[in-house]
Amino acid sequence: MYRLTINGVAHQVDAPSDMPLLWAIRDIVGLTGTKFGCGVAQCGACTVHLDGQAARSCSVTVAESAGKKITTIEGLSPQGSHPLQKAWVAEDVPQCGYCQPGQIMAAAALLAHKPKPSDADITEAMTNICRCGCYSRIRKAIHTAANGIA
Repeated sequence: MYRLTINGVAHQVDAPSDMPLLWAIRDIVGLTGTKFGCGVAQCGACTVHLDGQAARSCSVTVAESAGKKITTIEGLSPQGSHPLQKAWVAEDVPQCGYCQPGQIMAAAALLAHKPKPSDADITEAMTNICRCGCYSRIRKAIHTAANGIA
């Protein structure tokens, strides 16, 4: 049994120690905004925050996550009022939308550490894959949020 604090709420999770956090979030806790993509920490669809750092939840175990502050897309702003969520809408970022929760979580971690990122900062931090190729709109939305425009 593990105690996971997800979006400020404590959950007792009965799971094997090596279960990926992704499955505890989705299947046990029932928060389905975090997506499964590749399962090997390459695509970033499963990105959440662990103690404020972007992490690929498919490669972090339940045991490693216990005692840490976990934030999912649902916890970023339940009302959709986070500057990045507003910028994503303003810049019409998503095409299919599947990767967008992970993209937004990666961008939120970036802005938390670099409130005014350069294009190079964005390129370095945003390693999530978008199969639709929305990268230019993602970059624009990050700049929009950083500049407080949305």
